Amino acid sequence: MSPLSAKSIANSSAATLLDELQDIIAQAKKAGADAADAIIAEGTSLSVSWRNRTLESLDRAEGTDLGLRVLIGKQQAIVSTSDRRPATLRELVSRAVAMAKAAPEDPFCGIADPSEIARRWPQLELGDTYDISAEKLILSAKTAEEAALAVKGVSQCESTDASAGETAVYFAASNGFVGHYRRTSYGISAAVLAGTGTAMEQDYDYSSAVFLSDLADPAQIGAQAGERAVRKLNGRKMPSGRFPVVYDPRIASSMLGHLIGAISGPAIVRGTSYLKDSLGKDVFGPQVSIVDDPFRPRGLRSRLFDGEGLLPQRRIIIDQGRLTTWLLDLRSARQLGMASTAHASRSPGGLPSPAPSNLYLEPGPLSPAELIKDIKQGLYVTEMMGSGVNGVTGDYSRAASGFWIDNGVISFPVNEITLAGNLKDMFRTLTPANDLEFRHGFDSPTIRIEGMTLAGI
Repeated sequence: MSPLSAKSIANSSAATLLDELQDIIAQAKKAGADAADAIIAEGTSLSVSWRNRTLESLDRAEGTDLGLRVLIGKQQAIVSTSDRRPATLRELVSRAVAMAKAAPEDPFCGIADPSEIARRWPQLELGDTYDISAEKLILSAKTAEEAALAVKGVSQCESTDASAGETAVYFAASNGFVGHYRRTSYGISAAVLAGTGTAMEQDYDYSSAVFLSDLADPAQIGAQAGERAVRKLNGRKMPSGRFPVVYDPRIASSMLGHLIGAISGPAIVRGTSYLKDSLGKDVFGPQVSIVDDPFRPRGLRSRLFDGEGLLPQRRIIIDQGRLTTWLLDLRSARQLGMASTAHASRSPGGLPSPAPSNLYLEPGPLSPAELIKDIKQGLYVTEMMGSGVNGVTGDYSRAASGFWIDNGVISFPVNEITLAGNLKDMFRTLTPANDLEFRHGFDSPTIRIEGMTLAGI
């Protein structure tokens, strides 16, 4: 193997690290904590960047972080370190307990009750063999660039990047929870320029996967990035008006993000969500169902347990248009008088907060072509800029570019357009196509939204 390779952490002793966490928790309780939890995250990664037929960068990173949370009554504190020497950890415990004693009371903080914690979970494919060298990554990046430059009209490849990474997580708490898992990740991307001078256009493509065998062909990624950039050349500006808008799948997934922000427990507690009064009500049309699946094999966001040691489950968040649940961790669930949905996510240095796992919009019966064929005039969106969404009102305004739809056919490129609407109205008229692919953590098929306001020239 090359001296520069993705060195696996798979041989780390899980039992040893979990014992270390339980020892830290015991020290914290001996020092005065009523409850505590601790997490260790180990990671290693290797990445390359290739540009102008030359290796631009080669980076390897390894690291370990340990986080400790202690609770004294309704006071809590969290500390973290990358130094796991015994003397440092003893000092860490003392500092955490002192900080907790000085912290203000939070009536809703606390770890899970022993009756709530996960005791067993399914076996998932989350870790590949993870034997990859810098030479293999360089070859992937080089192949992607060559494929991009072979596309007629491409003037430059901004960069092609290839990466491999591995993470292992170990978690324990004074309520009896003990668990760990290991995950691998691989990626390939290409960013391409087409045209010359002020008429240049940029586009990209990328693929990410848990298993190397599931990663897209680098040549395919480079070629698609190049073709997308060339298609955007000679873009036009369009007049303002109200039109149907069709979102390409890689852009359509942004709608899932807008939904998640609105149904996250903390936003509901604060009353700062445009969906705060919508639980159990129809938010989308009956043609829309949205699923969160933490146990999808080889899923980029699959997890065996959440950040508080609870067992997650597959949930239909939107069931034929109806909003069925909030996304809750223990704290937000207590504030709302509800049970946690086991969506807690955390890092060693941070407190738990709700986050989804593998989220996807279920496909509909129509192909993208069938979804578009009755649109006399409309926009097919392939790129969006900015994040102009008001989480309180749902008002939506984002810069976009893509292609004009003329009599049911995607025709010529357009740019410098602003899309505007309100997410409540947009959700109700959203229609999914049948081209769902699981390529990312948030996945959506092509979608169509009616009556959006387009501001052009």
